[in-house]
Amino acid sequence: MKAQVLVAEDGPSGLELQDVPEPVPAPGQVVVDVRSCGLCFPDVLMSRGRYQLRPPVPYIPGIEAAGVVRTAPEDSGHVPGDRVMVAALTGGFAERIVAVPQQLYRIPDELSFDEGAAMGINFQTALFALKTRARTEAGETVCVLGAAGGVGVASILVAKALGARVIAVVHRTGAEEMLRGLGADEVVQLADGWKDRVLALSDGGVDVVIDPVGGDVFDEALRTAASGGRYVVIGFAAGGIPTVKLNRVLFRNVSIIGAAWGEYISRNPELPVRLHEELVELIGAGLRPPIGAVYPLEELPTALADLAEGRILGKGVIRISE
Repeated sequence: MKAQVLVAEDGPSGLELQDVPEPVPAPGQVVVDVRSCGLCFPDVLMSRGRYQLRPPVPYIPGIEAAGVVRTAPEDSGHVPGDRVMVAALTGGFAERIVAVPQQLYRIPDELSFDEGAAMGINFQTALFALKTRARTEAGETVCVLGAAGGVGVASILVAKALGARVIAVVHRTGAEEMLRGLGADEVVQLADGWKDRVLALSDGGVDVVIDPVGGDVFDEALRTAASGGRYVVIGFAAGGIPTVKLNRVLFRNVSIIGAAWGEYISRNPELPVRLHEELVELIGAGLRPPIGAVYPLEELPTALADLAEGRILGKGVIRISE
């Protein structure tokens, strides 16, 4: 089968398209013919050896996949022909993948394989951050940083589905129409004065800040949280890990909340199933994972480089077969 193999931790350039042996399932494992794969920032980090999971090279990366069950044990809860998402740690960027049944989730009938692949970690992370960690309520105002990225787009859609008002903050030009189309009530460019603009649009502060960016924007972003607000740290896509002056947290009664989905599910393995069930309900009510760019498998290095450089609006997908 064809697969993209990471042969060196040199970033996307360390990937090679190879013919590799098909995976042999261990007892209890399911074999899935992959149709589409999602692109997410951990894929970029893993290609550079900078993720908490660091398999020895060479290996097939790919965290999110969607496809059709090829073979499955009788007691797995799956049968050949099932349309499934696969939440794997590795192996997704290939024509076939093996996984344990707990890593498989049914794709709602309303979604294509591309949309199923796009529904993975970003939407789980957004729902986990907004509902499980921040306990966002209908009528609250949510500020989403990095709004044009995969987690940002998912956060906008989930926040709107929860009944929140959304202020999208974006550093890329040309994204406003897309963000408003997703449901963002306000779009603010990350430039001089952006903090004051957010404060003005939120009558002095937002209830929830979703931050997958980190870096230099953190200090000003913290000031956009209202008294009693919640600041949710998802990641550090900008590269820098910020520090906080605790007097700003203390005197304004702001909560800083970590939302590390991967670490949390390692201690609460039942969470992904519950989040998936909630996301399926939201999809039934009309939510759709938007696709910003589609690439063939042979162009995976280009796709990951585009993701790393911010050239993909929304979610990027690798389409392996129709």
